[in-house]
Amino acid sequence: MKYVKVAQTAEFIQARKKKISIEGRQILLAYVDDAYYAVDNTCTHMGGSLYDGKLDGDHIVCPRHGSEFDLRTGKLARSGKMAFIKVKAGDIRTYPVKIEGDDILVGI
Repeated sequence: MKYVKVAQTAEFIQARKKKISIEGRQILLAYVDDAYYAVDNTCTHMGGSLYDGKLDGDHIVCPRHGSEFDLRTGKLARSGKMAFIKVKAGDIRTYPVKIEGDDILVGI
């Protein structure tokens, strides 16, 4: 596994999330409770951008139908809904994150 520098910690003073691209992969980098998490940016239901979703503690909510994912594990925490019907969504992929000085690196 190789680690790629994707951001600096100073970028997260105002923002809590950032959309990044590594080798063609769209990844959401989030800063929650003094920890950084990297997950696939695409919802497993209909491909919505999780970057456009709302952070709710250590979870990210898909803006399309409300599926909620745990940023720490990538596990689906709650299925979203279309009208009154629950949507099918699966877990999202997570990536290891490490900090070297002020640099944020993501493992791929």
